[in-house]
Amino acid sequence: MHDPVEERHGLDPLALPDEVLGSTKPLLLRGLVADWPMVHAARRSAADAVDYLRRFDRNAPVMALVAPPESGGRFFYNDDLSGFNFQRQQAPLAAVLGKLLDTAEQPDPPAIYVGSTTLDTYLPGLREDNPIDLDRLEQKLASIWIGNRSRIAAHQDLPDNLACVVAGRRRFTLFPPDQLRNLYIGPLDFNPAGQAISLVDFHHPDLDRFPRFEEALAHAQVAELEAGDALLIPSMWWHHIEALDAFNVLINFWWRSVPAYMDTPMNTLMLALMTIRDLPPEQRRIWQETFRHYVFEPDDATAEHIPEPARRVLAPIDENVARELRARLLQRLNR
Repeated sequence: MHDPVEERHGLDPLALPDEVLGSTKPLLLRGLVADWPMVHAARRSAADAVDYLRRFDRNAPVMALVAPPESGGRFFYNDDLSGFNFQRQQAPLAAVLGKLLDTAEQPDPPAIYVGSTTLDTYLPGLREDNPIDLDRLEQKLASIWIGNRSRIAAHQDLPDNLACVVAGRRRFTLFPPDQLRNLYIGPLDFNPAGQAISLVDFHHPDLDRFPRFEEALAHAQVAELEAGDALLIPSMWWHHIEALDAFNVLINFWWRSVPAYMDTPMNTLMLALMTIRDLPPEQRRIWQETFRHYVFEPDDATAEHIPEPARRVLAPIDENVARELRARLLQRLNR
């Protein structure tokens, strides 16, 4: 049995408390955006939802992923992981919306998915018409996700994420970050949408091939959202997403709680794979201790023996130091 995600009710989207936005565990915010005009349109019908979206469409082409009916809506790799089971097609958003309406009554339509499309670029004005107060957050990005029935493999995102379902229903299955080993993650540098994904088919898990997935399920949390509900997904929590209806729209807001000059730790991981992983075991242990000392468990004693003006990168890093470091790293990498 999965545990349900903790629920909160009666919250005001224009006055979300810091303890919600800063939560380190998922929170299901029932009815948070139920009063949005987009949600009201979607509750009337998919056609009304499409008409509402078209009011803001600036006629720019979007990237749609299209998978054949036999994919079962699962956007994934091909059999040998050398490619993918879908095609990318560029088309005007209005055409994609029309196609979704045309195929909504088909028993076995192709899976269509417009993912992570920047809201203000493609639908300017929609965010202002559906307000939420996140102004105090750093590094904000609003995106829209549109499609029919789909299954998006478990993955994790670096930013915190407030996912607002505005049309259709979605099921999220979430796992704590420490379930990495049990989710059987695929290639880091070749994946369907930029984030490494679990290779387990959640509808038909092959426990002979992926036996540790059973342990991951013991830690899973599940939330089913209807139009008007929102889900707070903390940074780096694994999440598998299923869109359950013939027409689905989600608007999400990403943010990071660190300064913009801090780069993604994924770059560090990639460099570590290149420079540390294949060292002899004893040398790897030396670097493990080095990272523990300087990165994961620094304390006052780490640099107290160095005069403060001379501590350089061992002092708190600011934007100027980060810029100098980035330039130095680029110079070394491009040698």
